[in-house]
Amino acid sequence: MPTVTITYLEMHSASDLKPKRSHEPRFKIREATTKQWELNRLFYLFVGNRWAWNDKRNWTDEQWRSYAESDSLRTFLACYDGSPAGYYELRTGESGDIEIAILGLAPKFIGRGLGGALLTSALEDAWWLGPKRVWVHTCTLDHPDALANYQARGMKIYKVETREAPSSSDSSAAR
Repeated sequence: MPTVTITYLEMHSASDLKPKRSHEPRFKIREATTKQWELNRLFYLFVGNRWAWNDKRNWTDEQWRSYAESDSLRTFLACYDGSPAGYYELRTGESGDIEIAILGLAPKFIGRGLGGALLTSALEDAWWLGPKRVWVHTCTLDHPDALANYQARGMKIYKVETREAPSSSDSSAAR
């Protein structure tokens, strides 16, 4: 049976951040301050399709509304010359930690060197919220460079686990 490895990473201080900036003025990241669950669903399917993000794929409209319009979730959109280029979601946990719940680029923007800048923005926005810790998880179903990008930005591994690979209808390891 195939397996998937899930790696959990964290950062305990904003000073640990090793930023990577995009020098491309056409690449912009802004918070979507009007909560629209349909937007989160659209980006989740658009960005996550090739990475087996399946755990929310079959959610009902009400599940999406509850998730995306929660006060604990903030959504940020990346655009390149006005075209959707990626996004990330920051979720505040009960302990006050911030989880980078989702982070990814749209297919046409992968390989352009924008992933480090997107992650830098996510980490800076998370630290701006004042947590004691920012964390994320990635897995071997995500982009092959995802783990290296998290580590290059200063995040440290705190847990690794291996599970049976999810089927296309159940993906608890993926997003």
